[in-house]
Amino acid sequence: MTVFRVPGSSANLGPGFDGVGMALSIHADVGVVDVDPMPERARVADEHHPALIAYRAAGGAGGVWVRSEIPMGRGLGFSGAVRVGGALCGAIESGGDHRDAATRQHVLEVTTRLEGHADNVAASLLGGVIGTNGRHASRIPLGCDLVVVVWIPDFTTSTSESRTKLPSTVAFDDAVFNVTHTALLVAALAAGDLESLADATADRLHQDVRLAKAAPSRVAMQTMVDAGALAAWLSGSGPTVACFSRPDDGERIAAALPSDGRSRVLAIDTIGAELINV
Repeated sequence: MTVFRVPGSSANLGPGFDGVGMALSIHADVGVVDVDPMPERARVADEHHPALIAYRAAGGAGGVWVRSEIPMGRGLGFSGAVRVGGALCGAIESGGDHRDAATRQHVLEVTTRLEGHADNVAASLLGGVIGTNGRHASRIPLGCDLVVVVWIPDFTTSTSESRTKLPSTVAFDDAVFNVTHTALLVAALAAGDLESLADATADRLHQDVRLAKAAPSRVAMQTMVDAGALAAWLSGSGPTVACFSRPDDGERIAAALPSDGRSRVLAIDTIGAELINV
């Protein structure tokens, strides 16, 4: 069987626009139609589904089914996860080995091209917190034990539409701000420097523009900080917001969040895309 379980993701983590992503313990399963048994709640992907498009782009010739607990259009990496699952199925069908570095590199390149940026797909493929430039992706070692609290509202955001609202040029000072804060974010995670995380996730490139259209998300993000989160950010293009928390504080922070959204405490998925039995 070639059924892949793929984690969703939170991208950017504040300043790391298109370059930093994190895999989360919320998953999608993708399998090949007429080859793998289709589990309950799975659906066959139609011709416009990102999983099927990625499957065909990576060498698959048939169809795929998808079962997902990742909400669509909420900034938790649904399209990236199902693209990774579809591309892995296609790569296997065309003779690749999902454990092989060359196959995974091919999948990264295919899904990055389809997604338009690599942060979500790299995190879903590799697991953990990753840094990527679109061609290469590397895991950032974690020197601390963290959970991630997410607040998921009922409304959705279109990533492609959201990106059209961002400026085509930015001030030099703002670019330097994000570069330095991304560097601090990577270093703080690796060193386990929890005190630096709040500063490290500050951003000047995209969050304010996106949050202007999602006032409830801004409220939830501030509530996370007020409740003791180590750092909070807009997850991807939103409208979900996320925060780092010490493991013992996760449920308490989740309970404090606004009732007009769903709160979940998630782990950082350190496995990435894996072959499973269903």
